[in-house]
Parts: sequence; C-alpha cells; structure tokens
Amino acid sequence: MSAPATTRLSRPRHGRMIGGVCAGLARRWGMRTGTVRLLAVLSCLLPGPQFVAYLILWAIIPSE
Repeated sequence: MSAPATTRLSRPRHGRMIGGVCAGLARRWGMRTGTVRLLAVLSCLLPGPQFVAYLILWAIIPSE
C-alpha cells in the first residue's frame, strides 16, 4: 500500500481573494476554500492575533 500524496503548502495564483492564504490552506488540508475562509472570518470575532497570523502566513507561504 502506498502513502497518499501530500500537496505542498503554497498560495495559488488563481482563486485568491486577498493573499491566497485560505485557498492554500484549504488545498493543503483537502477542504473547501469557502469553509476555510468562513472559519478565518469567524475566528476574527474572537480575541487574539488572527489578523497578524494571516499577515505572517501571507509573508512566509510561497506563491505558486
């Protein structure tokens, strides 16, 4: 039995809304992009540095 192929974490060039972070995370984890975007927006309602984390991920995740 072979191991499943993993998708490298990167921000796609197509299907982005702002920086492509949510689209890249969704593709990496095999989730729908809309679900990850909704979770990101909802997490901003909670106290914490979510927006800063998004900016950091935007800076460190390579673009395709």
